[in-house]
Amino acid sequence: MDTDTAEWRLTPDLDDFLTRAGDFLRSRPALHTVPLTVTETLRTRGPHVYGDGAPEFGVLERGGAVRATFFRTPPHQLNLTSLTAEEARTLAARLAELGRPLPGVSADRDTAAAFAEAWQRHTGATAVLRQRQRLYRLGTLTPPRPIPPGGPRVAVEPDRELLVRWHLEFADAVGTGTVRDAGEWADARIEHGGITFWEDPDGMPVAMAGTTPQVAGQVRVASVYTPPHLRGRGYAGAATAEVSRAALTAGAKEVLLFTDLANPTSNGLYQRIGYRPVADFAVYDFSR
Repeated sequence: MDTDTAEWRLTPDLDDFLTRAGDFLRSRPALHTVPLTVTETLRTRGPHVYGDGAPEFGVLERGGAVRATFFRTPPHQLNLTSLTAEEARTLAARLAELGRPLPGVSADRDTAAAFAEAWQRHTGATAVLRQRQRLYRLGTLTPPRPIPPGGPRVAVEPDRELLVRWHLEFADAVGTGTVRDAGEWADARIEHGGITFWEDPDGMPVAMAGTTPQVAGQVRVASVYTPPHLRGRGYAGAATAEVSRAALTAGAKEVLLFTDLANPTSNGLYQRIGYRPVADFAVYDFSR
């Protein structure tokens, strides 16, 4: 075999995938934050944490070196690391030949667009851009001023019911649906101290911000949510600044987050507290 030829290796085995691709994923922890955190969740919480289907993984190798990866946790969309347009077309053709049904793709903007176009050509599916995202990395943390009244508190077991409810409301608000069972998500966040509330002076939670467990030195802020009737008072910004500070204190080298580019309020907020753009991503939905 020509050692310069790129070849996709598909596997259902997480350990095999991480053995082949772990160093590659850790080499660019910011850009690879999603596969790093998802595979860590699969490793620690089990293969069906995101759904009943068996996870699928792929590694693109050239000359013995890993060039790119993908994963999918059915029934959710395919997630890709950066590919050239030709690599995206080759993968789309390979998966189409195997008859793998795909509901969509998530990747950096150019990779996602190239794969979506190729998938549409090979399968006849319609590809629709669902969301444009921006990945941010924390620079110098600048807590919002003025800080709203109240203070932070890490969520604990008695907060489980509230976490479940807010997680479902958050998923509905961002329009992506839940990718994990809400109860399991709450249990995992409580277990590693991964949700912080902002409480008002009476001790009532008024917003939450979460973080993923630290993997390869990176932590991602996720599930920032304020109930609609409490918005516009600075609670989300204060909670986000607090979990960002806590992540740095715990030793994270990079603190990251994704935003929906259609939401100028959240993009402005995160930049004001010190987050800086890294790359743009896109999510496409496929339908017949």
